[in-house]
Amino acid sequence: MQLSPDDHIWWRFGLIVVNSTILYSWGVMALLTVGSWLVTRKLATGVHISRVQHVLEVVVHGMDQQLREISPHRPRGLLPFLGTLFLFIAVCNLLSIIPGFEPPTGSLSTSAGLSICVFAAVPVYGIGEIGLGRYLRNYLRPTPFMLPFNIMGELSRTLALSVRLFGNVMSSSMIGAILLIIAPLIFPILMQLLGLLTGLVQAYIFAILAAVYISAGMEAGEPL
Repeated sequence: MQLSPDDHIWWRFGLIVVNSTILYSWGVMALLTVGSWLVTRKLATGVHISRVQHVLEVVVHGMDQQLREISPHRPRGLLPFLGTLFLFIAVCNLLSIIPGFEPPTGSLSTSAGLSICVFAAVPVYGIGEIGLGRYLRNYLRPTPFMLPFNIMGELSRTLALSVRLFGNVMSSSMIGAILLIIAPLIFPILMQLLGLLTGLVQAYIFAILAAVYISAGMEAGEPL
């Protein structure tokens, strides 16, 4: 039993290795790119809009409302960033119902890469909102002695994001494979349905936590 899609090698040439994680990650990115182009190529600004555009606007409005409740700042580009994270994770997890598809989110390298994106986005949005000096002073609150602990907190929550996503997706795949061996007719179907729900929940939690971390980085405390 393969514990990670990293273990499934499709092509190797010297130091260049293409495994399932890379292959399916690029496949999901291509699917999202083509899908985005298809649903946005005929957008209208008038009163009469298509059903696809109506659904798209409802989804975007819902995501914007969620973000508004978490981060009142909502700097430019935050919604596309968090929306892309959510869609990528959700699509990867939902496609796991297809036989043979190995969700890239079941790889620690993928979940770590997504968490590093969030880790980099926190200072980018924070500095853009409150400035470099005020952002760096947040690491000294409530006292300068908290500097190492605040830095450790930044690193630990990044680690927690990646391990949480990786552990949930990997465990779901492993349980499904075990039940497929034990009871190949009934339990795998139930686990697939539960896995779809869990995949959406994990995508939502990842995006929400990312929004919380970025919002916290944009808060400016009182001068020291």
